[in-house]
Amino acid sequence: MSVDTLRDYEAVLAYMNMGDDYLVVSHVQPDGDAISSTLAAAWLLRKLGKRVTLVNEDPVPDRLCFLSGSELIQPLNALDSKRSFSRIIAVDCADFKRIGKVAERFADGYELLNIDHHPTNNLYGVCNLVVPDAAATAQILYELIVASGHPLELDAAEMLFTGLLTDTGGFRYSNTDTRVMQTSAKLLEVGVNGHLIADRLLETMTMPQLKLLRLGLNRMQFHYDDRVCSMLITPEDMDEIGAAPDDLEGLVNYARNVEGVEAGVLFKGMRDGSVKASLRSGGLLDVAAIASAFGGGGHIRAAGCRLDGTEAMKSLLTAVGEALET
Repeated sequence: MSVDTLRDYEAVLAYMNMGDDYLVVSHVQPDGDAISSTLAAAWLLRKLGKRVTLVNEDPVPDRLCFLSGSELIQPLNALDSKRSFSRIIAVDCADFKRIGKVAERFADGYELLNIDHHPTNNLYGVCNLVVPDAAATAQILYELIVASGHPLELDAAEMLFTGLLTDTGGFRYSNTDTRVMQTSAKLLEVGVNGHLIADRLLETMTMPQLKLLRLGLNRMQFHYDDRVCSMLITPEDMDEIGAAPDDLEGLVNYARNVEGVEAGVLFKGMRDGSVKASLRSGGLLDVAAIASAFGGGGHIRAAGCRLDGTEAMKSLLTAVGEALET
């Protein structure tokens, strides 16, 4: 089955009804929208009477474990080594490689439904529900659930609200449009305690997060007449602090939020010598285009890529500086 119209919710629901057993996956190092969308997709599949398995290469971040069903998202090594899946739903994955090693469990001839909101998505599914102007994949899942006719329950509403809250930066980013606020109002009407979720996800800081923030602020470097700010966190830093990948969430925003800075970059060194770069734009700069040139992707204001090392880091900063001049 091939779906070329990217907003054809009825066709997507028909696809979800074609099989009986589904695997739902998202991207490695899942964030709030990835976990929320995984759980919301599973919720809908169960309402459609389907069997569902949830797997991610990386664990659910501790701060998101309050979501109903989060304990059902299995690590890859928990699966039976002989288990494979023919019908896949990938959520919030801008490209196929972001699924990670879970893709090794896809059966020959598998069919994949790709639900995403990243404008750099390359439509890798046999069925694609990609809505680039949606603020979050959770927004798309909300609209899909509405199209299904199944009334929202509180646990599903909390999942969707969490995805919207985190991918809009607490409704502060430029992707916070009328659609986001109208959807959020509907979710609050179901009974979501938005202020409690916001306090947990946006206001509460772990001790490792605080230590990483202090370290990142001390290492801030400014480039191109202070229009670009970068920070670096090494694997040794993570070990010494006892930090998890999720503790880096939001750190790059401190670089972007400095007055006069148009682009913030967080470099995170990996044990294999590569470097993950997170880019944020505070103005008109399209960081997705820059990340794409380095094999990554994302959104106009928030994107990321993986680099080979120090020289590639310099090249990325050069590309950011050149983009500011165009």
